[in-house]
Amino acid sequence: MSKVLACQGLVKEYQQGPQITKVLRGLDLEVADKELVAVVGSSGCGKSTFLHLAGALDTPTSGQVYIDGVDIYQLSAKKRARFRNEKIGFIYQFHHLMMEFSALENVAMPLLIRGDSPVDAKQQASQMLDKVGLSHRLGHRPAQLSGGERQRVAIARALVTKPSLVLADEPTGNLDFDTAEQIFQLICKLNQTEGTSFVVVTHDLTLASRMGRQLKLDHGKLVQMETAATNVTPESA
Repeated sequence: MSKVLACQGLVKEYQQGPQITKVLRGLDLEVADKELVAVVGSSGCGKSTFLHLAGALDTPTSGQVYIDGVDIYQLSAKKRARFRNEKIGFIYQFHHLMMEFSALENVAMPLLIRGDSPVDAKQQASQMLDKVGLSHRLGHRPAQLSGGERQRVAIARALVTKPSLVLADEPTGNLDFDTAEQIFQLICKLNQTEGTSFVVVTHDLTLASRMGRQLKLDHGKLVQMETAATNVTPESA
C-alpha cells in the first residue's frame, strides 16, 4: 500500500530571546493510502504544530515531510501553495467558512483559487455538498446553517479538490454529542467512498479508539496507543 504522508525526523523549535522551546523532537509518521489515523495528546503538546507542518502551513526547524512522494519543503513557496491546494484538505474545530458567501461558494473557493472555471467549480462543489447531505442548502450562508451543517460544508470544502490527504484539527470538538457522531460517521464514510486518507487530531479518546490507528503525541514524538480500534460501519450521516 502506498504512503500518502511520511514525516521523517520532524523538529520544531521556537526561540524567544535566549530561550528555546522544543515542541517536536524528531517526530516520525507514515500514513498509508486510505488510512484513518487519530492523534491524541494533552493541550499544548504540539498537535496543531504537527498538523501545520504536515500540511505545509509552517516550516520545520529540521526534518522532511513527503506527500505522495514529494518533499514539500524542497518546493518553492509558490509551488508549495499550489501543491497544498491540490493534495491536502483541512478541517478545523471552528469551520472557518466565509460568512458572506453561500455554502456552494465556500466549497467552490479552492477550485476557483487553482484556476478552475466558475461553472466547473460550482458543479463540483454542488456534487460534493450532495455527498455530505447538503444539496438542499447550496444557497444558504453559514449564519443560516446549524453547527453540524457548517462543519459538513467545511468537510465538503476540504474534499472538493480530491486531495490525497485530509488533516482535521478537533473536527467534532465544537459540536454536541449527536452532531459529533454524525460528523464522525460522515468522515468514515468519505474515507471509504472517496479513498482519502485522514489524520484526525482529537481530545476525544472514545472517538479516537474507533479509528483505524491511534497515536499519542508525547514529548514531541508520536507513539502507538494501546487502545484497541473498534470496527465502524459508516451509516448515512
